Amino acid sequence: MNAAYDRLKSRFARIATLGEAQAMLHWDASAMMPPGGAVARGEQLATLAGLTHDLLAAPEVADDLDGAEATGEWDAPNLDLMRRAHLRASALPTQLVEAMARANSACENIWREAKAKADFPLVRPALTEVVRLQREMAQALSALTGLSPYDSLMEGYQRGVTAAEVEPVFTAYEAFLKDALPRAEAIQARRPAAIPLPGPFPVAAQKALCQRMSQRVGLDYAHARLDESLHPFCGGTPTDVRITTFYAEQDVAKALMGVLHETGHAQYERGLPEPWARQPVGEAAGMAAHESQSLIVEMQACRSDAFLGFLGGELRASFGGDPAAYSTANLAAHWRHVSRGFIRVDADELTYPAHVILRFRLERALIGGDLAVADLPGAWNDGFRALLGIAPPDDARGCLQDIHWHDGAFGYFPSYTLGAMAAAQLMCAARHDVAGLDDALALGDLRPLMSWLRERVHGQGARLGFQDLLRFATGKPLDPADFTAHLQSRYLEA
Repeated sequence: MNAAYDRLKSRFARIATLGEAQAMLHWDASAMMPPGGAVARGEQLATLAGLTHDLLAAPEVADDLDGAEATGEWDAPNLDLMRRAHLRASALPTQLVEAMARANSACENIWREAKAKADFPLVRPALTEVVRLQREMAQALSALTGLSPYDSLMEGYQRGVTAAEVEPVFTAYEAFLKDALPRAEAIQARRPAAIPLPGPFPVAAQKALCQRMSQRVGLDYAHARLDESLHPFCGGTPTDVRITTFYAEQDVAKALMGVLHETGHAQYERGLPEPWARQPVGEAAGMAAHESQSLIVEMQACRSDAFLGFLGGELRASFGGDPAAYSTANLAAHWRHVSRGFIRVDADELTYPAHVILRFRLERALIGGDLAVADLPGAWNDGFRALLGIAPPDDARGCLQDIHWHDGAFGYFPSYTLGAMAAAQLMCAARHDVAGLDDALALGDLRPLMSWLRERVHGQGARLGFQDLLRFATGKPLDPADFTAHLQSRYLEA
C-alpha cells in the first residue's frame, strides 16, 4: 500500500457516506415524505449527487490513481473499481448530474399522479426530459468508455454485461416461452380448481406475519425496518436496511412475497464484507447479482413445495380457516399459477421474463433515438401483444406501471431476468453442496441456504464481476439452461 492509495480509500469512504445519505432520502421520499416535500427533496438529492460527482471527478483523484499501488485479493480489485468509477464520473459535467437528479425527482413525482389516473400525457413532458438527459449521459459515457450508449447505461447497473450478450439469451427465452406457456396453461387447466384462500387478511396480522417470515430468512430488526410504499423496494445501508411492501386485505401474497423478495436483497446488503465497508469492493457485485439474491429467497426457496408446507401452518395460525386451503398443493396452485397478466410485479416466473424482454427492447430504442417518448404507449402495447398475446386496456397497466424510467433507471431491467437465471443456477449448486437443504426449508429454516450464500455470494462483495461470481459460486458462468430446467420441473410436468 502507498499514500496515494490511502488517500483514495479515505475519499471513497466519504463518497460512500454521501451515498448512504442519498439512499435514506430516497427511502424517505417513497415511504414517509409528505407530497409537499417533493420539490425540496429534489434539490437535496441534486446537491448530494453534485457533491458526490465532484469528489469522484476531481483532478487529484486522477493524480492519486496514477500513483496508487495495490496488490492482493481485495486491494487490487478495489483500486480497479475506483478507476472505473472515476472514469465514468469524469465523462459527465456536474451540471448534467444535478440536472438528471432534478429531472428524475420531478418526473417520479408526476408519475405517481399519472399512474393513478392512467394519464400518460400528464407525465410525457417530464419523461421526455428524463430520456433526453439519459441520452446525453449515455453519449458522454460512450465517448470515454468505448461502449455503446445503451451498454454504458447497463454498465452502471451490472458491469461487464452488454446488450449483445443479453439479446441472444432473451431471444432464446422468447422461443422457449412460445412453446412452454401454452403447455403450462394446458397442464394447469386439467388440474382441480384451487380452493379459495379464506380472506380477508387483516393488515395488522399480515404485518406480524411478514416480520416473522423475514426473520426466518435471517433479517435482524436491530438493523432493519419494514414500512409501506407504493412500490416495494429495499433501500438504506448495510447496517440500516429499509424494506417496504404494500398490503391488500384480499391477497396476503402481495405483501408476504414482496417482503420475502426484498428480504433477499436486504440479506445481501447485511452480508457484505464488513472490513471493506464504504469501499467500492465492499459493495454488491451489481444489480443482476442483487436480483439473484431476492429471487433465490422468494422464488426458489419460499415458493418451493418444502417451504410452502411450513408456510401453510403459519398462515392458518395467523388467519384461521379451512386447513385444506393452506395445503402445499393449494398454495402452489395459487402462488405458482401461470397467467398472461399485464403487471410485471404480479407476473409468474414463467411469463415474467417476457415483461423484461419488452422493457429491454423499448429502452434500447428510446436511448438509441429509434423510439420517441410520445410513441411509447403504442410501442408498448404492440410489443406486449407480440410476446404474450394480450394488450393492456390502459397505460396504468402498460407503460406507466413501473417507476424505473420515470426515475431515470435505464439499463436496469435486464438485471431482473439475468438475476432469475442466476438464482436458479445458484439454487441448483446449493442443493448439490448443502445436504438436507429441502428438509431445512420444510421446517422454515433458511439458515443452511443463507450460510452458503454468505460464503459464495454476499461475502465476496464486488471483488468479482457477475460472470466470475457465478463461476466462483457454481463452477460455471451464467447458464440459462438451469433456469429453463427449473421451469420445466415446476410448470411443465403434469
